[in-house]
Amino acid sequence: MKRFWGLVTSLIIGLALLGCSEGNEANTDGQIHVVTTIAQIGDAVINVGGEHVDVISLMGPGTDPHMYNAVQSDIEKMANADIIFYNGLELEGQMDDVFAQMGKQKPAVPVGEKIDQTKLLIDPDNPSVYDPHIWFNIDLFSQVVEVIRDQLIEIDPDHAADYQENAAAYLTELDELSEYVFEQIEQIPEESRVLVTAHDAFHYFGEAYGFEVVGLQGLSTESDYSVHDIQSIVDLVTERKIKAIFIESSVSDRSINAVIEGAKATGHEVTIGGELYSDAMGEAGTEDGTYIGMFKSNINTIVDALK
Repeated sequence: MKRFWGLVTSLIIGLALLGCSEGNEANTDGQIHVVTTIAQIGDAVINVGGEHVDVISLMGPGTDPHMYNAVQSDIEKMANADIIFYNGLELEGQMDDVFAQMGKQKPAVPVGEKIDQTKLLIDPDNPSVYDPHIWFNIDLFSQVVEVIRDQLIEIDPDHAADYQENAAAYLTELDELSEYVFEQIEQIPEESRVLVTAHDAFHYFGEAYGFEVVGLQGLSTESDYSVHDIQSIVDLVTERKIKAIFIESSVSDRSINAVIEGAKATGHEVTIGGELYSDAMGEAGTEDGTYIGMFKSNINTIVDALK
């Protein structure tokens, strides 16, 4: 069955590329047409590319990239693009065949696989797999910005100076964001720096900013969780007297509510500390719809709940 759907996908991509070939030749508006998967990457492209890029991000607010399947309209958008940026590291695992096919026609860049691999975290349940949630370490996301800058320069060298200037300005903003995060974290007692969430999206965050991170599901929301997993988290929050745990904007809150009920049965009150952006950002056009705004929203929510 998987092979069958792979053949169907290849056929759809082939037809889309054939139908859009004339459209690509007609891209005479002077802009680079970019498609990204997650909006975090899209926001970085907007900041680096400025007026020279037109950016479409396929995965909007509340979208789970681990489970996302490209529909025909997505394939048409990618077929019309000059370049595609995606995270890689198996984040968009359902779309591997699409990227492979598109990469035969145009640059399809897995930005997460271009950064320093010695800085990547390994899936503790599968040593052959890297943790794809690199945007939760600002230093690693800065490397993504540099990858985007270099790729835009490669396909549009006439505007290289603009891309370099824009990237430098954005990297300065990211440095300032990093300083803000460390300043806010100082409000939380060290023993309270425990982040319990629905799935393991925050290990880069934990390593970079000194949090113990616990998720009910694994790195991918495709992984399942059991009654034993829930009980383990209940035991943790009860024994450590953790007062707040967090839901995620792109993941069902069912498992977190089960933990709250389980802790309550033991006599320990734990509340939802707030909703965090994990695999998706906020609405486009809002502050939370930008990478910097999303990160600030998360850290403010965490600090308010745990300080």
